[in-house]
Amino acid sequence: MEHASLTSPKTLGADLRALRKARGLTLAGLGETLGRSVGWLSQVERDISEPSITDLRHIAAALKVPVSMLFRHAAAPAHEAGCVVRKDARRTIGSTVAGLVEELLSPDLTDDFEMVHSTFAPDSRIAQPVTRPTQEVGYIVSGRLDIEIAGTTHQLDTGDSFRIRGEPFRWANPYSDPAVAIWVIAPPVY
Repeated sequence: MEHASLTSPKTLGADLRALRKARGLTLAGLGETLGRSVGWLSQVERDISEPSITDLRHIAAALKVPVSMLFRHAAAPAHEAGCVVRKDARRTIGSTVAGLVEELLSPDLTDDFEMVHSTFAPDSRIAQPVTRPTQEVGYIVSGRLDIEIAGTTHQLDTGDSFRIRGEPFRWANPYSDPAVAIWVIAPPVY
């Protein structure tokens, strides 16, 4: 029987590079913000140097992502690394402040898009509209969700889908059951 070795994929650097580029930052610009050299930042992005926890906190703040997004999670068998994300190995992203739990379904952020599993708690909502320089498509897997896109509110049921093209949007789940959606976002924002 073949022993499947486990490996912790070196995706931190690639994810940092993708996030930096998605925000229009250069190595020099991010290095200046962090008070670090371009060389050090370049080594981190190439997985040659490993940043400290404090460095990760500063990088996360500069890139406007939760620091938990940058922590490595469960190791994957070598033949699955970068290709398969098991349910119990998803990375939690975003913030649960508004009753939203988001998990990254994509193996990393190095593609032209990211795929996200979003769970909206009952009676949850975001107060202010969000506008992102992205194109997003979502599909309601279960439950019901209200989404306001460019000032128009749409009530979505299981099986419905939607698209957002850089317009301001906000969501609400005023219902008694959680809503689950799969979102595809391009370019990656988390």
